Amino acid sequence: MKYLLMIYGNQEKWSSIPAEDWPREIAKQDAYNKKYTATGELLGGYGLADAAAAKLVTRKDGVPAVSDGPYLETKEYMASFYLVDVETEERAYELAAAMPWADQNPTEVWPILHESANDA
Repeated sequence: MKYLLMIYGNQEKWSSIPAEDWPREIAKQDAYNKKYTATGELLGGYGLADAAAAKLVTRKDGVPAVSDGPYLETKEYMASFYLVDVETEERAYELAAAMPWADQNPTEVWPILHESANDA
């Protein structure tokens, strides 16, 4: 079964990490990504831009209408997400708990109920 693992953050949190610590923190996440890609459980992991770069898109008169985002007024925003394919829900929880920052920052685990057909 597939699950979406979501990690939230905010600019204040990222700014609190000393610049000299960033390479080590990124290396931890890269190691996680490589480990679970090798097992076939991690289908993809993606880091997102700061919330200031997010846009909202609706349709008006058949054309895109773009405005500043994100949609919710909140301090925290989705910082990264991972798509995993695991045998059990418990395994999804194990992968979420294995995230390098799981002791400081929770990971949301969302079951994926369906996906579009890949008829390409």
